[in-house]
Amino acid sequence: MSFANPDDALVHALLRRVRSLAVVGLSPQPARPSHAVARAMQAYGFHIVPVRPLVDSVLGERAYARLADIPFPVDLVNVFRAAEHLPAIVDACLALHLPAIWIQEGIVNEAAAQRARDAGMTVVMDRCLLKEYVRLKTA
Repeated sequence: MSFANPDDALVHALLRRVRSLAVVGLSPQPARPSHAVARAMQAYGFHIVPVRPLVDSVLGERAYARLADIPFPVDLVNVFRAAEHLPAIVDACLALHLPAIWIQEGIVNEAAAQRARDAGMTVVMDRCLLKEYVRLKTA
C-alpha cells in the first residue's frame, strides 16, 4: 500500500485549525520558495516559526536551530528539506508529539510519511502549503 494524502475536506479542516507553522528549512533569502511561501502564509495571519540553524531570525521571527528548541507548541511542521532529511524530521516531530507535518511539493519520502501517519500525525506530502491554502480557502 502506498502513501496517499488526506482528502480535501481533511486538509481544509487541518488548515482551519492551524495558527502556528514551524517552517523547517526556511531560507532568509527572499528568492527561495520557502521564504515566499512562509511570507505569504504570514500575510494570511499564520505565526511563522523559522527552523534553520545559523540564522537569528527570518521574516521578523526568531529562528530556532531545531524543532526541539522551540519553547512553545506549534500546530504544523512545514518541511522545505530534501527527502533524505525526512526520517530525522519525522523522528523529531514524534518525539515532540507534534500533531501534523506538511512536506512541500516535490519532496517525497513515502516511508517517513507513512511512519508519521502510523504514529497518529496528520501528514500531507508533495503538495505546496500555500497553493492548497489558497485553493481550499476559496472552495
